[in-house]
Amino acid sequence: MSITLDVLSFHCPVPVHETKRTLATMSQGEVLLVMTDDPETKIDIPALLNRSGDSLLGVQEEAGEYHYYIRKEE
Repeated sequence: MSITLDVLSFHCPVPVHETKRTLATMSQGEVLLVMTDDPETKIDIPALLNRSGDSLLGVQEEAGEYHYYIRKEE
């Protein structure tokens, strides 16, 4: 993992805004782990990545937490 973003206990729009801000500082090929407990991110994070062109490598859901693995693209 290149970078971990812990936005647990924050709700919309904070997780998406912080994910976008963090991705803007990353280099191509780096992987970002976003940890959140906001269920709205199941829709919002993929929508953000659709616009940004970055790749969602996977999502793990456990005990109400969502872990998004995102690769920074060009």
